[in-house]
Amino acid sequence: MTSVPNSGSDEYPPEPPRLRLLRLLVTTLMVVLIVAVITIVALLVIRLGNVSAPPAFPDGITAPDGETVQAATLGTDWIAIVTRDDAGAERIHILRPDGTIRQTVQIAPN
Repeated sequence: MTSVPNSGSDEYPPEPPRLRLLRLLVTTLMVVLIVAVITIVALLVIRLGNVSAPPAFPDGITAPDGETVQAATLGTDWIAIVTRDDAGAERIHILRPDGTIRQTVQIAPN
């Protein structure tokens, strides 16, 4: 029979080299994953913490008579508004920053 060391004894056989390497690799992977998760959380906090206010929509921009604004967006030197008239026709108006119409595009119905 083989003898089993006592539970209080420190006389265990040494680990095989491959098991030691595997233990080192698993520990290294765990440390790398912990650092990666901390880095991702830190980047999310930094990026999402700096949410700036949306640009202010200029005053004095109004829809043409008989049309209601459905959507609006700001460009670098233009403003686009999507409007719908009483008949249901939709248009995209491209405006200059001062509010004058630069271009109008009729949106074709489905």
